[in-house]
Amino acid sequence: MTQTTTTPPQTTRPQTGSRDNRGSSPIVSAVMTSHDKRKRASSKRARNWLLLVVAIVVGVIAYFLWRSFQPAKLPQGFTSSNGRIEATEIDVATKLAGRIADELVDEGDLVTAGQVVAHMDIESLEAQRREAVAKLEMAKSMVATAKSTQAQRESEKAAKQAAVAHREAELDLARKNLARADSLVGIGGMSKEDADTRLANVSSAQAAISSAQAEVAAADAAITTAQTLILTAQANVVSAQATIDRIDADIHDSTLKVPRAGRVQYRVAQPGEVLPQGGKVLNMIDLADVYMTFFLPTDWAGRVQQGAEVRIVLDAAPQFVIPARVTYVADVAQFTPKTVETAEERQKLTFRIKAHLPQEGLKKHVRDIKTGLPGVAYVRLDPKAQWPADLQVKVPE
Repeated sequence: MTQTTTTPPQTTRPQTGSRDNRGSSPIVSAVMTSHDKRKRASSKRARNWLLLVVAIVVGVIAYFLWRSFQPAKLPQGFTSSNGRIEATEIDVATKLAGRIADELVDEGDLVTAGQVVAHMDIESLEAQRREAVAKLEMAKSMVATAKSTQAQRESEKAAKQAAVAHREAELDLARKNLARADSLVGIGGMSKEDADTRLANVSSAQAAISSAQAEVAAADAAITTAQTLILTAQANVVSAQATIDRIDADIHDSTLKVPRAGRVQYRVAQPGEVLPQGGKVLNMIDLADVYMTFFLPTDWAGRVQQGAEVRIVLDAAPQFVIPARVTYVADVAQFTPKTVETAEERQKLTFRIKAHLPQEGLKKHVRDIKTGLPGVAYVRLDPKAQWPADLQVKVPE
């Protein structure tokens, strides 16, 4: 009989120094995990400190850079305000309604005073001028005709006056014959019938004189009428000539010229467009009339004198200090525009001030002038105050 020996199963216990699935014991693994966490935390703290130090350094640098760009505090007797460079704008417009024939300049071009910049279509004006010239010639012809008529009437008057003299001579003769007849009838030298005939001759001569005098008066009236026709014809000549002069002026004004030197800003209309009377064709700025407009509170504005010295520093060119003088101080206060001051400052009443730049410098740098540039205007309130060193005049060569 076979006897089977059964071996009881043995319980496997973990041996010291045995490896887990990752090749290390749980204790070692726990120790290593704690070490890694401390290492990562230390590295994170180091990075945070480094970032903090960098941020502080950058902040300090930014602060000093900001301070370096800030103007030094103004001494007593000075004030400042920000503004913009501006120039007088001029609109080149049409005098009459019409079509633009051409434009000879473009935006940004420099123009001189009196330069032709555009032409208007003058075809209709030229037709009107030809009509006015024809009327002038007709009026001159009417003057000549009226003068000829006057001369004719004056000749007729002279003939009538001669007829009156002839009738007066006949009357004188008739009266003498009548007188002789009266004396002859008294002595029987002439019959009563012949004496009556001579009396009738006197009456007839008187009637003839009255008729001749009436004809002279009619001739005077005809002469007056002829003179009136001459005056009317001469007035027509003057009127026709005035019409021609007016049309010539319109033709001349159809050639558009700029009144001053400057720079073209905009072509408001283009060739071929039909504009009404006074329609704008170009917009330009007068580069000889450049100024900065800024605003000052009441306390400061009341101390600004006409002609006070100003120094302008533009944001686009802070290395230059441009001289100017106050030419205008508003007599009415207003709220500061939002483009000039902060919202808090806009609640204050301020006075508008203009400071013009010298024309000599403008002429020298006419091509470099740009309107709309912002900047700061420093105003000397006390004429005895000395300008600080950073505000001494310094202009580009």
